[in-house]
Amino acid sequence: MADERAQPAEPEPSFSEQVGAAIRGSKLGHLDPAAKPTPHAMLAAMGGVRGLVESLLPGILFLALYATTKDVLLAVLVPLAVSVGFVAWRVLQKGQPVLAFAGLIGVGISAAVALLTGQGEDNFLWGFTVNGIVITVLVVSMLVRRPLVGIIAGALTGMPHAWRTERAKRAVAWRATVLWLAVIAARLALQVPMYLAADAGTPGAVEWLAATKLIMGVPLYLAALWVSWLMVRAVMDSPADATGADAR
Repeated sequence: MADERAQPAEPEPSFSEQVGAAIRGSKLGHLDPAAKPTPHAMLAAMGGVRGLVESLLPGILFLALYATTKDVLLAVLVPLAVSVGFVAWRVLQKGQPVLAFAGLIGVGISAAVALLTGQGEDNFLWGFTVNGIVITVLVVSMLVRRPLVGIIAGALTGMPHAWRTERAKRAVAWRATVLWLAVIAARLALQVPMYLAADAGTPGAVEWLAATKLIMGVPLYLAALWVSWLMVRAVMDSPADATGADAR
């Protein structure tokens, strides 16, 4: 009988490798940091036209319905129904409903909070919570000297440690992470006072809050993505010695 030798077990992927695989498998994973940024590539990173519609339409519907009817029930349930329709559409077409599901969860939680309180402005509390979590993640990544943009760029290039090998690349990772921190913080800095004004009964504050959320949502994120991409691309041609990674 042949001697059957035990095959060595496959090593478990590290946490950074798992994060890298998840990023490369996402819509963001279709980006090539070394390529020239184009509107088409950035739109693809946002999920294409369909992903853009799924992201924007619920907010537009809330703004339009609340501005015209002041009916909280109608203004939150119609966008929720539309989000459910997006998910069902993707499932029926055997697509990937991840983005639609994510949007549905956000719209559903926002709708539930607004319906429980009966206040239209509370539809935005979940968004504030998410922004706060993102800010925390960005700050923590900087405190542990692993700026989030550097981690993402390293995952996209397949060189997770390359961003710690050269001063220019580390600087870009830090500056781009600070850029995203500033973008998210600016949203909260502008929208939270509007929420407080709406909570105090200021006429039109809810509508302004909804409009500001739309303007400072996808358009602002696309602008930040474009700038980040240009910053990253500027150092992509700089050679990196992966063996000399800064382990700090």
